[in-house]
Amino acid sequence: MLHELLLALLGFTGDFVIDEREQAETLGLGAADNPLHQFPDEPTFRLAPDLSFLHPSERNVIQRLISLGFYYRELDHFATISRNLSFIQSTKDFSLPHSPELLKGKPRKGSVYRRAIANGIVEILSVYRAAVLQVEQNLLSDPLPILATVTQGLNKFEVLLPPLYELIVEIEREDIRGGQLLNLLHKRCHCGVPELQACIQRLLWHGHQVMYNQLTYWMVYGILQDQHGEFFIQRQDRKTEGHELSHLDDITNLMQKSTDDGALTDWHLGFHISLEMLPEYINMRVAESILFAGKAVKVLRNPTSSFRLQESSVRQSVLKGSCRVQGFLGTFGLEREIPQSTNLIAEDLLPQSEADKIDAMLKELKQSSEFQKRLFESTISSIRTIAANHLWQLVVVRADLNGHLKALKDYFLLAKGDFFQCFLEESRQLMRLPPRQSTAEADLMVPFQLAALKTVSDEDKYFPRVSLRMPSFGINMTATQVDFPKLKSNADGNLVPLQGRTLAESSLDGWDGVALEYSVDWPLQLFFTQEVISKYRKVFQYLIRLKRTQMELEKSWAAVMHQDHIDFANNRRDCKNNSIPQHRRRRSLPMWRVREHMTFLIRNLQFYIQVDVIESQWNVLQAHLQDSRDFTELVGFHQEYLAALISQSFLDIGSVSRILDSIMKLCLQFCWIIEQYESNPNISELEHITEEFNKKSNSLYTILRSSRLAGSQRAPFLRQFLMRLNFNSFFEQTARGVLNVVKARPAIPFVQQE
Repeated sequence: MLHELLLALLGFTGDFVIDEREQAETLGLGAADNPLHQFPDEPTFRLAPDLSFLHPSERNVIQRLISLGFYYRELDHFATISRNLSFIQSTKDFSLPHSPELLKGKPRKGSVYRRAIANGIVEILSVYRAAVLQVEQNLLSDPLPILATVTQGLNKFEVLLPPLYELIVEIEREDIRGGQLLNLLHKRCHCGVPELQACIQRLLWHGHQVMYNQLTYWMVYGILQDQHGEFFIQRQDRKTEGHELSHLDDITNLMQKSTDDGALTDWHLGFHISLEMLPEYINMRVAESILFAGKAVKVLRNPTSSFRLQESSVRQSVLKGSCRVQGFLGTFGLEREIPQSTNLIAEDLLPQSEADKIDAMLKELKQSSEFQKRLFESTISSIRTIAANHLWQLVVVRADLNGHLKALKDYFLLAKGDFFQCFLEESRQLMRLPPRQSTAEADLMVPFQLAALKTVSDEDKYFPRVSLRMPSFGINMTATQVDFPKLKSNADGNLVPLQGRTLAESSLDGWDGVALEYSVDWPLQLFFTQEVISKYRKVFQYLIRLKRTQMELEKSWAAVMHQDHIDFANNRRDCKNNSIPQHRRRRSLPMWRVREHMTFLIRNLQFYIQVDVIESQWNVLQAHLQDSRDFTELVGFHQEYLAALISQSFLDIGSVSRILDSIMKLCLQFCWIIEQYESNPNISELEHITEEFNKKSNSLYTILRSSRLAGSQRAPFLRQFLMRLNFNSFFEQTARGVLNVVKARPAIPFVQQE
């Protein structure tokens, strides 16, 4: 009987111990078709009912013991199924033909985490089998074997095997895999039974071994080793488990994938954090560090082909120069190093010593018997710092990040003022006409190239990356043509705005869509994303409109003064009384007073943006560039720089930006009218423009000095702008008058011609 009991303890039933579930299946009672019956809540091992020689107390003891045999068999069966290696041959789901615990017709998903847990269960079951063997030896050596010997030898497993069985039942029923499985084990570790806690911690250790292996692939080699979608770092384009790449396929694709677009896609959109598979004891900040470190290593280990060729050509030129110098000494050993330069580029970006250092850090974590959260987070932070530093070295030093930032400042932020002054002067007459849909961009290229020939040095290696575009022109062509002030030619061939057009009908002209593009190569594309370039483009379009408005105000003054000097000289030469020119001057004084107010506002706004905003924020960014050695910090500093440019230029406040656009439009219309004032006076339109300008400028001042903006991050810079505008309290008094007086502002007292 004792030998039958020992066999039952190892999961073998017979005449002494029977399995009620097997009997039900044999009798065809449909138990096998019941999914819940696959994992019974209670053990199904029972003593045979015809054993009449056993005392009831002995039956109770034996029944409790044979329950361990049931738990052993179920755990062993789970381990056998989970350790099946058929998924190595194929990444598709598989099923075993003789697996009663699996639902009929349902394929089984592969899981490396379940296999790791199964290895831990096998370790525990081996200890159990050794205990059963020791009990057998004790029974054989005892001249009077008793049941208490069995109970004493296996008593500790009564608190181990039942909870482990509950664990695998939950895993199977809920289909728990990957990070979810680590979560489950981590929660079950918190129990009051030391033996059970040690077993669960051992299972968790096995699960962490898989996670550390995946971390090693990801953070040392930049490879995502995850055939079954169980790692918390996953590909963005993952669709179905059946289409996932195996490890070998992943390596092959990485070797064949050399296009810049693929590398950029992997960096920006290729990978993401799966919250479903992220263990709860690993916070999001640490997971983001892991994601960044792996992507950085992937970039450093897989430079694009164009970058490899560029670096190889630079190395070869340097080495050949060294060979020429040493040739005079009779040594030519460096020539043999030239063909190997291409293979050394990737190793230079991430030296093998650094990769070994990262690997050693992860191995130290892997060898720890328990998961130490603080040590884990510290190690991940150190690895992230290493990756960020080498990525910084690649982008900032090798790719000359600061030079490109300076180029963007010169051309997108109009720091190269002589170039844009020349460009606007060359394109001034062209911009007086409505842009043609088919040739607008080509028409602008002529003055653009002329300005480059006159002001851009041949040594400027960044200007070839700048190109002129009209991105929104083709889409909004109909609207912009309608909104553009229509012009006609007068007798002198100059362009004159058509009369009879109301102010409300006109809006920003079609040339306001002009924009710049900047060509960026790898690896700078990791830093200068399309979103970043679009922000630069937005600021440029605002600044070029402001620059154009300021230039038109100056040109209108210069043109009228030139005509006035000619008239004065003609009158003096003819010895005529110059009362007419004096009368004309007095008649034009109110008009020039309005122009002076426009110029005052535009100049101060331009000075505020270029000096108080752009230059000050540029100095802050340069200080960060000098102090930081972390790529992600630089990205954050640059984002803050762009955000400050946009916010402090009021581009993010719709009401202010609309008022500024309206003011610039009014200034342009004013310039076009007063240039033709002598030959075609339009006093009513000038009065209307003057009234609208006063309203818009006062509204602008009122909004800028509001309490909502005074408490924002713009406040210290905004106060400088307001101080320049209101240095003599003129704006404050006029704004108060507009708010208190309901009637319309009186028109400018133009003196009618006699």
